[in-house]
Amino acid sequence: MLSALIQRADDESDPDHQYGYVPQEAITILFVALFATSTMLHLGQAVYFKTWWLLPTAVLCGIGEVIGWSARVWSSINPFSDTPFLMQISTIIISPTPLLAANFIIMARIIQILGPSYSRLAPRWFTMVFLPCDIIALVVQGAGGGIASSADDKAGAALGANIMLGGIVFQFVVIIVFSCLAGEFLQRYLQDRPLRQSQSTTQRGVLTRHLKLMLSALAFSCVLLFIRSIYRIIELSGGWDGRIIRTEVYFNVLDGAMIILAIYTMNVVHPGFFLKDTVSRYPNRIGGTSEMELVSDSKAHAV
Repeated sequence: MLSALIQRADDESDPDHQYGYVPQEAITILFVALFATSTMLHLGQAVYFKTWWLLPTAVLCGIGEVIGWSARVWSSINPFSDTPFLMQISTIIISPTPLLAANFIIMARIIQILGPSYSRLAPRWFTMVFLPCDIIALVVQGAGGGIASSADDKAGAALGANIMLGGIVFQFVVIIVFSCLAGEFLQRYLQDRPLRQSQSTTQRGVLTRHLKLMLSALAFSCVLLFIRSIYRIIELSGGWDGRIIRTEVYFNVLDGAMIILAIYTMNVVHPGFFLKDTVSRYPNRIGGTSEMELVSDSKAHAV
């Protein structure tokens, strides 16, 4: 097993042999409590606002993080057990992926509200392109974690780490492309420079205070996920016995804390509330999507 492969050669009875340290019990319990609280809030908010798409995104992310950090609590209590160490390898590395998917959906809806003509991709293509990429990244990372966890030799463990690294790098590239497209859309909207001119796509929405907050929260969340991806790339590049992967504070701050901030950001600036007053009840198919109709009364949405 992987845990047996990376133990310290000079002392196989050392409880630090799996992580390179024994996870601090108080820190791991804190993260479990924080993720559990956010997950319950997201579940309640999804039901209240009827934003069901947050169940397989933000809620799923929270559940995965709770499982992973619970395994680290287990390791802090029983540092010699292989099971919790192996559990947290896959769960913590793949759990943020559904949260990134929520950002794609939110951005698609903002584009639909403000005007698809300013976006290089139509709103439906934001979900049709980026969501499959997110799923691919999740599957690759999960497969790598599974291979690493079940490896019986160093070659197998290294293969699993490299596959996880490939999934993280792919996800990192997806975040960059997504951010560039979102940034271009916002720039074109602010400068009123649409990419397309047609009767069905030139309608311009109003950038309300709520939409500004939603965009700010989205940007903040993407930055946090970006930082976390950079950390994970550096961590896995160093291998299972590298200094980065065997230093607890880096993991707690650059992985755990980044996802805590990202998931709570969506609790505070919740799309169910901050997007609800920017659309009307009537369906519209601007840009080929079945989103809600843009509100045309600018006075009702004055910033």
